[in-house]
This record gives sequence, structure tokens and C-alpha cells, in this order.
Amino acid sequence: MNLSRRFFLSLSSGVAAGALIPGGVSSAAKAVAGSVPTTIPHATHYGAFHAVVQHGRLTAVRPLAEKHDAMPTPMLTEGIIARTYDKTRVLYPMVRKSYLEGVENGTDTKPELRGKEPFVRVSWDVALGLTSKAILDTIDQHGNEGIFSSSYGGWSHAGIFRPNALQGRFFNIIGGCSVTTGDYSAGASQILLPFVIGDMEVYSAQTSWEQIRDNTEVFVFVGCDPFKNNRIEYTVADHQMYPRWMEIKKAGVKFISINPQVTPTDEALESEWVKIVPNTDTALFLAMSYHVYKAGKHDKEFLKTHTVGADRFIQHLEGKGPDGVAKTPEWAAKITGIPAEKIRELAELMAAKRTEIAGAWALQRAHHGEMTHWAIINFACMTGKIGLPGQGVGFSWHYGCGGMPQSGASMPAGLGQGRNPIKKICPASRISEMLLNPGKEFTYNGSTYTYPAKIDLVYNAGNNFMSHQQDTNELIRALQTVKTVVVQDPWWCASSRWADIVLPASTTVERDDVSSAGTYSNDKILAMKKVIEPLGESLDDFEIFRRLAELFGVEQAFTEGQTPLEIIKAAYEKSAAPIPFDEFWEKGIAEVPVPKEAHKWVRHGDFRNDPVKNPLHTKSGKVEMYCETVAAFKLPDCPPMPTYMEPAEFLGNAKPGQVHVVSPHPFMRLHSQMANAEVLRKGYAVSGREPLLISVEDAKEQGIVSGDVVELHNERGSVLAGAVVSDKIMKGVVSLQEGVWPQLDSKGRCNSGLVNFITSSRPSSGLNQATTANTCVAFLRKCTDAETPNQAYEPPPVLQREVALKEEFYGFDRAYGLADKATANMEPGEKLFYQRCTVCHGPRDPAQFTKQQWQGITQSMFPRAGLDDDQQKIVMEFLLKNAKDAAP
Repeated sequence: MNLSRRFFLSLSSGVAAGALIPGGVSSAAKAVAGSVPTTIPHATHYGAFHAVVQHGRLTAVRPLAEKHDAMPTPMLTEGIIARTYDKTRVLYPMVRKSYLEGVENGTDTKPELRGKEPFVRVSWDVALGLTSKAILDTIDQHGNEGIFSSSYGGWSHAGIFRPNALQGRFFNIIGGCSVTTGDYSAGASQILLPFVIGDMEVYSAQTSWEQIRDNTEVFVFVGCDPFKNNRIEYTVADHQMYPRWMEIKKAGVKFISINPQVTPTDEALESEWVKIVPNTDTALFLAMSYHVYKAGKHDKEFLKTHTVGADRFIQHLEGKGPDGVAKTPEWAAKITGIPAEKIRELAELMAAKRTEIAGAWALQRAHHGEMTHWAIINFACMTGKIGLPGQGVGFSWHYGCGGMPQSGASMPAGLGQGRNPIKKICPASRISEMLLNPGKEFTYNGSTYTYPAKIDLVYNAGNNFMSHQQDTNELIRALQTVKTVVVQDPWWCASSRWADIVLPASTTVERDDVSSAGTYSNDKILAMKKVIEPLGESLDDFEIFRRLAELFGVEQAFTEGQTPLEIIKAAYEKSAAPIPFDEFWEKGIAEVPVPKEAHKWVRHGDFRNDPVKNPLHTKSGKVEMYCETVAAFKLPDCPPMPTYMEPAEFLGNAKPGQVHVVSPHPFMRLHSQMANAEVLRKGYAVSGREPLLISVEDAKEQGIVSGDVVELHNERGSVLAGAVVSDKIMKGVVSLQEGVWPQLDSKGRCNSGLVNFITSSRPSSGLNQATTANTCVAFLRKCTDAETPNQAYEPPPVLQREVALKEEFYGFDRAYGLADKATANMEPGEKLFYQRCTVCHGPRDPAQFTKQQWQGITQSMFPRAGLDDDQQKIVMEFLLKNAKDAAP
């Protein structure tokens, strides 16, 4: 390979990302030229809209009509503009001061100074040159497995050009890298539930809302809050369930909320609030199962025809197992804080009435968290509710407008990641453990793996891993073992602040893309047209990776000779779009019809009607109340049936003065996104910090009033927050929303209130290695030594100096031949899998899941991937041929 200096300089010679898009002058460029306001269609996680642009500036956001967005949020109408022009934008390529000096001089890069020192502004050629050098140095010294991609999920924006997929595509072309597996959202249940009920469930469509309205008598929210969480979506939120929930309420459905705090959903639907000690829901549902059995109100026929293991589960309930403890309401009352009589009342009500139980993902983000969803399923089996109209269980009512009828149509899908030759994985919540324990063995999904021998480069595009990961202080220490951290992001979020090289990515409104509305309904395809030109020198993610691919001599493999707009058009035309692309691109929306039968769909309904003809994708074909497959794994912390195991820390074993800290998804953010939208932050921040919900009783004991700065601290760290005293949270529990941006004060406390400075990095179990963020206790006190103001939303100092490095310094010639490591010849099913099915949360290696798990998971995965029947068949053949054995 021969890369000339002239070629290299051409990469940053002023070629704007927008200039690469064909089709004449872009709508954004036209808006710059004219003084008359221009309206341009676009879409985000917060909703679709028409952008008003004047003199090249986004001046207003106009939501679509109610038909297409039933409840626009301030995150859309105010937040989009605010964050686009916020002072926290990364406008130019940046390199951390000591890292740059160390690389230039061959000396220590001082990783311990990440997050503490200034950055140096550099040109794109220097930034990409240093990034390429770091990649090549790592491959030379540690192989491709020494590169770790912390990007997953693709939540940075709603279109097909998701940075995680583009990043995976680039690295897979040059030989692959170590990657995350699973996720933070539902990492425990997504592994267990396919064994139990034949599907991930947590990412699956829910029973049609009409069935709930017409049949349900009691709807139970267990930690579930759709009115808050449905404000955002993985694709584009259209908020269509909000008026439907009100219709369900009007129909006379009784709502019950089992939760340590009152939620926006509870207030809207007037739910009966049943207070429960966090992390004890398993005990509650075991006790309710015990009661309906002892009262003779269990469904013997359903247990016989639709389940396996009921006899062993009932023995466990009666205390005839190893623990010798009967799971009576009195037993559960001591654990849950719910009176025994109330437990019996709930059990009898749910057994007698047509009941739907909605379990939140948050329940399983706990020590032994996978047991909770399983216990709910087993209770629904005991009462015979599963698969009946308006009854049963659902674990995604709070997400993606669960309940909306599904079109079943294919949506646009972008470039796939391709095959990753490197098989080293790290469960999403175990990054610190991986970095601190190179080569360590761990169990996951019934198999044993080892972490990479040495990670020396972390590459992070479109993902704020510094806010996601639990025990942030542990992560900061762990990152000191890594030579280079590259972050590709529009903002100075936590990950950017703790990086060595920061590549400024443009925001969603500064690029063309395409998406769909309704994660489950899939009834609209939406144009995401470029609204304004990228600010500063920022580039879109496709262009950044295209330039890197060009430096590595693999641009053709990365782009397949296509421009972004050609990729968008091809993705659209492969979908079920009913109108031509040009018409769609002009209008900004294409409506996809929903079949009439979708309005009558019942989750697990076919299985209920005929379990022989429509078996579940479990080993037995039935609901596994006791699971032999899990038993064969012989994991001490994951028994083969729902079992209450005391969490490592909760109110039942807390020290005097400690409170249980829950960390729900925020109301005005998408995790950490929108945290820098000042207009929104002013509406909820208290004393310039994240609000902490505290019970009236706890506040009185500590002498705390609303508006006070308070401190939560434990052995892992300390955070400062603003007190909100309320009667809508139970005594002994405080609530601190996750996702705030951090800033450390002189004492090492998070002055902004990022909860992960005090959460634990322990795994849920050896089955899934998932996060336990909601298993957390800490001491609460009124803070009298706060350092103000909070500096989390101030950009870091930036130094100006000339940085010029010779081409030979980067060692580009080492890139020659790397692409040969990635095998290009794939069978049709394999190619489709890597093109269409590896852009989201699912496994990126067929050997990670068993045949039965793939059969269950693909029920949700295939519709998202937009595969037709023939394509589904050949992908399934590939997956089943390459799946792992079920036994450990």
C-alpha cells in the first residue's frame, strides 16, 4: 500500500460531509442561502418534526400532527435546538494534553490525568493519524483482540447510520476487535427467558391494546412506567399509546402499581400504590403463588398442558426443597414490607379477575434479578392467565409503545457490521472487570469464556459508556490500564471528557438518514433530512469511518462504492414502503398499513390455544417453571426455578442510616442524552444538580428540606444531589435518575449527581453477568460543604498550539493486508445475518446462543431486521447450523 502525504492531507482539506451526498444542493445548503424560513422534515428518538431553518440556523421544531405524534415532548420541541447549539459541543478534533505530549515524545501519556486536564485542538489529519497509529500499534503489540469496542445498541440517533454498526463494520473489515455482548437495559432476562418461555420477552411486542381495553379487569404494573419511558424510542417515538391508555382507563380497568415510588403512569391512570422494598419482588410473587395453590385457586389444567416443572416449583413453595422454608405470605411480608393480608388480597384478586401483569426491565437490574421475571411468569402460570385475551404477562409495556398493533412490515435497514473474526466478548456491564483482570475466565449463557489477554485501545462511537458503567470510580481506575481511549461524539459528555482522542461527530440534524416510527408497530417510515450544516469541523459518523477506512486502504469495502444517500435510498426500497423514494424524501413520511388482525393479537395466544401445534421455543415446548437446562449449568447463583435469594445489599441487611437507592430512567433525558439541554435542565435540577426524591419521614430524620444539597455515600463513592421531599416514595428508599453528566469536586465526589459513582459493579449472576444498578444502599446526609457551582456542563479548557507530525510517524504502511484477516466469502444466510441482524442488541456471533434461543429471539429480531419470509428461512438455517450446544 502506498499512501502519499498529499493523499493524507486531502482528507482534511475542507471536504465537507455534505459535499459527499449526491443529488445537487442539499436542503440544508439551500436554507443557508436564503433568508426566507425553510421547513425540512427530520426525526429523532423524541419524535418526528419539521425543522424551521433561517440563515442556516435551526430556529424552531414543529412536531407532526397528532395522528403521527400523539404527545410531543419538550425534549423534542425545546431540547433538540438547545443541545445542538450548547456550549458543550465538540467543534474540532481534540487530543488530551499529556497523551499528545507522550505520543510525540515517546514518554508516559499519564492516563491517570484523564478527566482532569486540558485538550489540544488539532487538525483532522492529526486526529485521524493518531487514531490510526493507536489502532496499528495495538494490533502490532496485542493483535486485533487488544482493541475493544465499547459501542453497542446504537442509541445515539434513530437512523440507519448508527455509529455502533459503522464502527463494527470498519473494525471487522480490518480483522475485528473485542466487543460487548448483551446490554444494560435487560441483560439478565434476555439470557434467561428464552430457556423459560421461548423468547427474550423484554424486547417483544405486547398484546394489542384493544384486547386490554375489551378484556382486562386488572392491570398490574410491577416497577413499570410507560407514561415516562414511552417518551423516547430506539427508532422514532410517535407516542401513540398515550391516548390508548386513557381509553383503557375509561373502560374501567383497575390499575395496581407495585413500586417503591409513585410514577407518572400511576398518577395518570390513578393506580393503587402498593409499596414494596426494592429487590424483593421475587418473594412477593412466590408468596402469591403459594397462596393460590393452598387456596385451591390454581389452574391445574393449564399447569398440566402448558408447563413443565410445576410439581417441583410447588414443592419449593411448600418448603419441601433444600431451604425447608414455606413461601407463605407471612414469610414474604417480612422481606417485602407488604402485609401478609395484602399479599393474600392481591393473589386472590389476580387469580379471580382477568389480569395482565406488566414487569419492568428495571426489576432485573438487580442482584439475582433474573429471578423476578421468572417468578412473575410462574405466578401467571399458577393462575392460568398466560395467552388469554387481555391477560398474562408482558415485559415491554413501557417501551416502544408496547400495545400498538403491528404492521409486520419490513423497515429500512442500513449497512451491516459483517463477520467479526475476533471471538473475545465482554458482557456490557463487565468492562471494568475485563480491564482489571486480563485473561480471566467468566461464565455467560451457560458457556465459559476468557477476557482478552490485554486491552490497549478502547474505541467508543455514539455511546456514553462512562455514564452507563456501574461503580464509576472503579472504571476510572480500570481505564488507567489502557493506553488509548478514542471517543467519537458530538458533545463533551463523560466519555469525551475521559478520552485521549476526541473526534467531533455531527448531530442527527446535521446529516441525512432514514428511520421508522413505533419500535413494534412499524407503521411509518420517516425521512431524517439534513437540517443544517455541521457545526465547526464536525463530521458525520459515516464520513469519519470512511476516512479511516481510506487510510487503511479499505474504503471500497466499507462503502461498497455507495454514497450515504444511495445507501438510504437502497434501504428504503428494500423496505415495505408504499410510495416511491423521491415522493417519500419530499414528504418526509410514508405510512405503512397495519392488518386488521393485528388489532386482535394476543401475546402467547397461539400457544395457549394449541400448545402442540404452536409450541414455545423452549426445550419442552412449554413454559418451564423448573428448567432442566438451567439446572445443567450448575451455577450457584442461578437456580433452576424462581428462588428468592437475599441481595448483597438492600434494606433487609442495610446498616443504620443507610437507604436503598433506586435509579430509574430520567423523565427529561434519554439516559445521558439531553442532559446538556439547559432549557430542560433548569426545569428539574435542584441547586444545579440532579434531584433526589426523599420520603417525608427520611427527610425529617435528617433535617432535610426540599432544595437542600444532600450527599449519598458508600464505600464506592459519593454523589451530591438536590433534595426533593415527597410523600410519593416509601421510607428508606431514595430515587436518583440515572444518566446525569459527572463532575468531580476537590474531595472526589460527583458534584452533579451521577448515581453510578455509588452503584455496584457486581453481576446479577453467572448466567448473564448483567448489571445490578438497582441493588445499592448508601448513607444519606445533608451536605454542608458543597462546592458550587456544578461544572458538569462546562467544556474543558482547550489549548491552542501548532501540531504537525510527519507521515512516517503514523506508520500507515502497517495497515497493508489487515483486510485479508476478514473473510469476505459468506453463504447467503450468513451475509444477511451480518448485514441486517447485528445492528441492535442481539448477539453478533451465532455460537453465543443455542438453537432454541435463536428460535425464540428471532421472533422479535426478524421483523426489526426487515426480513421477508424467504430471507428469514435462510438466516434461520445459518443460525441453527452454527448455534452452540445447549449443554454447558
